[in-house]
Amino acid sequence: MNKQPQRLKGQRFRQALEDSGLTGAELARLLDLENDQNITNWKVRGVPSYMTGQVALTLVVEREWLEGKDVPMRTPDTERWPLRRAANDSPLYILEPLAPWDSDTPLEDDEVELRLYKEVELSSGPGKVARTEVQEITGPKLRFSRATMRSCGVDPSNAVFATNSGNSNHPLILSGATVGIDKGMTRIIDGEIYAIDHDGHFRIKFLQRTPTGVRMRSFNAAEYADEDYDFDEIMAQRVVILGRIFWWSSIRPLKGPSLI
Repeated sequence: MNKQPQRLKGQRFRQALEDSGLTGAELARLLDLENDQNITNWKVRGVPSYMTGQVALTLVVEREWLEGKDVPMRTPDTERWPLRRAANDSPLYILEPLAPWDSDTPLEDDEVELRLYKEVELSSGPGKVARTEVQEITGPKLRFSRATMRSCGVDPSNAVFATNSGNSNHPLILSGATVGIDKGMTRIIDGEIYAIDHDGHFRIKFLQRTPTGVRMRSFNAAEYADEDYDFDEIMAQRVVILGRIFWWSSIRPLKGPSLI
C-alpha cells in the first residue's frame, strides 16, 4: 500500500493546525470529539474524508488542499472564521462581531445572493376561485458565502430560499424559519428533505420512494401522518419537487423584555 498520500495529508493537517494557533485539544473541543487521540492520528494519516469538510472550515483552509491535492492552501473564496484568543489568553475563542448589511450593501467577493420563493395568489377572473402558485419574488435576497455553497455541494445559480410555515417539522424546522433550496437536486434520495410545490402550495417534507410513487413524511410524525401518492395522483395534484433543503435557520425569540 502506497503511504505517500497519507503522509502528505498528515503533513497538510499538521501545517494547518499549527497555522491556526489551536492546540490539538482545543480543536478536538471545537469539533466535538470525545478526545484528542483523533487529532494525534490525523497528524500521521491525514483527516478522514467524512471529517475533511468540517476540519477545513474550522482551520480556514481549502478542503482540496487538506486532501493533498495540488491547490493553494487558501484562496480569496476560502471561508473565513476569524477566531482569536480571549484577552486573558484562555483557551476560549471569540467570533468576530457580525457585520450588519442591507440591500444597498455591496456583495463581498465570497458572497452570493439567493432569490426568494413564496406562494403567490393568482387572480382567476370574475367568479372564479383564486389559486396559488410558488414563484420567484423580485426584491428580498439572502446572502451566503461561496464556501458554504461548496461545502453543501450546491451551485449558487441553483440556490433559492423560502420561508417555512406551520409545525409539521417542529422542532427540527420551526415555523417562520428560512430554508435554503438546491434546485439542482430534484432526484429523490430516501431520507433527504425537499421543498415541494404541491398544487401551488409550498411544503417541506422528507421524501421516500415507493414501488408506486412517493411517500411524504414529517419530522413531527406524532401530529402529521405519512402521505402516500401514486404516480397518477402526483400528476393530477401537480406535485413538483423544487429541490433539496440544504440549510435552514433556527431562531430563538426573546420571551422577556428586550435587552437593547
